[in-house]
Amino acid sequence: MPPADLILTGAHIHTLDPTNPQATALAVRDGHIAAVGHEADVRDWKGPRTEQIDLGGATLTPGLVDSHSHPVWGLEMATGLDLSAVADLEELRAALRTAARVDGWVIAWGLDHNAFGGRPVDRALVEDALDGAPAFIRLYDGHSALASGAALRAAGVEGPRAFAQRATVVCDDEGRPTGHLVEHAAMDLLNDVLPRPSHAERRTRLVELLSAMAATGLTGAHVMDLGGDDVPGLLAAVEQETHLPLRLRLAPWCMPGVDKDGLDELVALQAERGRHWRVGGAKFFMDGTVEGGTAWLEHADCHGQGTDAFWPDPQAYANAVRHLHAAGVRTATHAIGDAAVRHVLDTVASLGPGGRLTHRIEHIETVPDDTIPRFAELGVIASMQPPHTAYTRADHTDEWSKRLGDERAARAWRTRDLRDAGAVVALGSDWPIAHYDARQVLATARTPRGAASAAAGLTGLMALEGVTSHAAVAAGEGEVAGRIAPGFRADLTAFGLDPVQAPADEVAQAPVLLTVSGGRVTHRHR
Repeated sequence: MPPADLILTGAHIHTLDPTNPQATALAVRDGHIAAVGHEADVRDWKGPRTEQIDLGGATLTPGLVDSHSHPVWGLEMATGLDLSAVADLEELRAALRTAARVDGWVIAWGLDHNAFGGRPVDRALVEDALDGAPAFIRLYDGHSALASGAALRAAGVEGPRAFAQRATVVCDDEGRPTGHLVEHAAMDLLNDVLPRPSHAERRTRLVELLSAMAATGLTGAHVMDLGGDDVPGLLAAVEQETHLPLRLRLAPWCMPGVDKDGLDELVALQAERGRHWRVGGAKFFMDGTVEGGTAWLEHADCHGQGTDAFWPDPQAYANAVRHLHAAGVRTATHAIGDAAVRHVLDTVASLGPGGRLTHRIEHIETVPDDTIPRFAELGVIASMQPPHTAYTRADHTDEWSKRLGDERAARAWRTRDLRDAGAVVALGSDWPIAHYDARQVLATARTPRGAASAAAGLTGLMALEGVTSHAAVAAGEGEVAGRIAPGFRADLTAFGLDPVQAPADEVAQAPVLLTVSGGRVTHRHR
């Protein structure tokens, strides 16, 4: 038999393969697992060019996958001054006063809504700290931003606008923009005037970012966008020069107003792929965010907001999903509020038996009891991001909880309820909304924070499954990925402790000794 490219020995292996749950050694050839067992079982696979690594008792698992991330579009989002540590308005103003300029602009990101202390988001609160500079500040949720007066003037935004999707240029009583731009269409009004990195800069930053992700144990990511200019071209250019450190599966957006030709273009895009990336699926938005007042709720929030869907005609959304379903395209729908989640579940129920084609709901931040069993009944994947709980507080004094009220805030991020009901629960970070560190995803899934802290977390095994075997099922790849078994992809992560048995706080800091994606070592602890 041909020799292996890589042999790993001396490991405690969680294979997640029910036919062979534990092993100590494996062999890799041509990017796939060739053999799994003990050292004697892989000895004959060694050849003169085989790399052999003794893991010295480390724990080896299937490669970790971030089931919801934005590593390409996020490069633009996470640009400029990082405001994620800003806690109040005074700190915000101080940060903006000393912020570096990018082509004369103040560009910032990661600002928590709670920093405004319950005040409306308004440029008047920060204009004097900017000294006349145009500024564009993305709030942490990625669905809203604050633009200064100079920035609005540069883009010609002087009053309210009408959009095909639910989006708002927030204006005061006299029709003047406050600078608060809610949802993507409103924020996109500034795209033509914002400073933009060069193609070469994007290429370099992407490889650096993916390499940093690999260092936390990630071997792949479900990319919930096809954002930016010519992303397939960007990825192809990277692969001409080097190898992508992570396997990327991209889902382009399907937005309100799309017609049949647009849907057929999405179907055609599914053929785009490279060595370590491919387009797979389509991403919808059924609502926005709780903090922004755009989550679709069955009852209005404390400000009387949240009663509208992102798609002005929710039936048009259902028709678009039905078109893609018939063409064999999996869909992933952003649905945070209870009304949004219910509508997606109803839409999937209307499709009839789906065979092997599964659909996903992303986020699922608050849902009532009767929706929980429907995920398993309909085969809908629950794709959730445990680190988001850090933006809330256990005493419900945060903006998310105050808007929802105690009853709805008490049913926050019900990952364990969904798992106990038999649902597939895929876990991710939603970088750059939360940090991409896969160890933090594992730890927070086991010990939820903030409004979700009273709920039971996942077990260590459930959390690991959420970023391995369940992530694979969510991508329709359960027969080729997410387990360590012959014929499966050689996507592997080696830890300096056992992520299933070790306490969650230790897992959050666990040494990642080795990351292998597609049989290629992408990170090695030194």
